[in-house]
Amino acid sequence: MLKRTLKRSVPAALYRPVTSLWRRLSSPLGIQRSLKPLSKWFERGQPIDRFYIEEFLQQHRDDVRGRVLEAGDSSYTMRFGGNAVTQADVLNLLPGDPHTTILGDLSTGAGIPSSAFDCMVLTQVLQFIYDVRAAVANVYAALKPGGVLLASVPGISQISRYDMEQWGDYWRFTDASARLLFASAFGPENVSVHTHGNVLTACAFLHGFAAHELQPEERAYCDPDYQLVITVRAVKSPAGAAAK
Repeated sequence: MLKRTLKRSVPAALYRPVTSLWRRLSSPLGIQRSLKPLSKWFERGQPIDRFYIEEFLQQHRDDVRGRVLEAGDSSYTMRFGGNAVTQADVLNLLPGDPHTTILGDLSTGAGIPSSAFDCMVLTQVLQFIYDVRAAVANVYAALKPGGVLLASVPGISQISRYDMEQWGDYWRFTDASARLLFASAFGPENVSVHTHGNVLTACAFLHGFAAHELQPEERAYCDPDYQLVITVRAVKSPAGAAAK
């Protein structure tokens, strides 16, 4: 009906570009045939991967307590830990951020104290570390016995150009690789891994749509064949013995 209406009302010279635009906008999300993302900088609102990450942290907010180390800043530490946090530390690799309390390198362990933290929050960090297995071993060493790591890693994601140029963007994960990676340090019985996302949320994320632009049921559906984000909760055994 709309196609016939357009044909009657639109000049012949404009008919093809107008109908082409209509087909694009009327398809789901209007993105299937676009060669460029709608947005590269997530200015439309909360990125879809962060929706899943913050939902995960909300579910495990009781773990964010005592002395907590977070990479980059302490926003999640304070948001989800609140008064349960006795000391909020911020880890950065390079100097210059006034909020940094620990200047350290997860890949080598340099600058990071051992058996010091009740909780560590590492969201979308490990993909920027080439020796990721060493990084996880150093995270394990930094936790107190019984301490908890709350982490997320990307599954389906674009390259972060800023990070690529600063220190490198090396890895994308699956639930299988994440499970083996963290089990190598923490032991398989101490690691819980979950996937989040589906083909729709993955496509929307790659095109820069915000979380609020999807329906709750669209975000909630989990398809393990389209893993947008993988979340990990890993606990250092109370005895503190490294996994063999």
